[in-house]
Amino acid sequence: MNKALLLFILCLICSCDDGDLLIETIDFNDTSINFCESTTTTSSTLFFKLNTTDALVLQLQSGLLANEVSTDTIRSAVPGQSQVIYRTFSEDVDKDYFCDVVPPLTPIVVDEYEGQGGEVFITTVQSESDTTVFEHKIELSEISLVNSEGLRITDLRINEFGTITTKE
Repeated sequence: MNKALLLFILCLICSCDDGDLLIETIDFNDTSINFCESTTTTSSTLFFKLNTTDALVLQLQSGLLANEVSTDTIRSAVPGQSQVIYRTFSEDVDKDYFCDVVPPLTPIVVDEYEGQGGEVFITTVQSESDTTVFEHKIELSEISLVNSEGLRITDLRINEFGTITTKE
């Protein structure tokens, strides 16, 4: 009887639910930053990275980019101030999907994960070769993404979003 009870308890322990925690790797390290304007300005807020059928979208809060050297790292909370969204599509996605006034019908969004925690860090330096150009290094920290079904992607290796430049 004791052995049967012990076996039952072991089965319960081994079959515990992890609370819909999904750990997956999101790899956009070797992809460049896209934006809809012909050049980025301090009023630009939408940036995205495309990787065939995946997209990592960053919507910055207005006013974070400035044509001046930052003395401290600028911080923006996700989701309260800035947004990070990870989308998977039914087929390859291109820049037009995000930049057209009316998004195309295809590709179709298969799944969307919204940032439910973390921060965006921005550090601005002046270009060494042109004093009218400012380089904004954008980093993501401790981003946790959740879809509508409660599935979570936590990949704390999403650190460097990339560097964009603006000109006075």
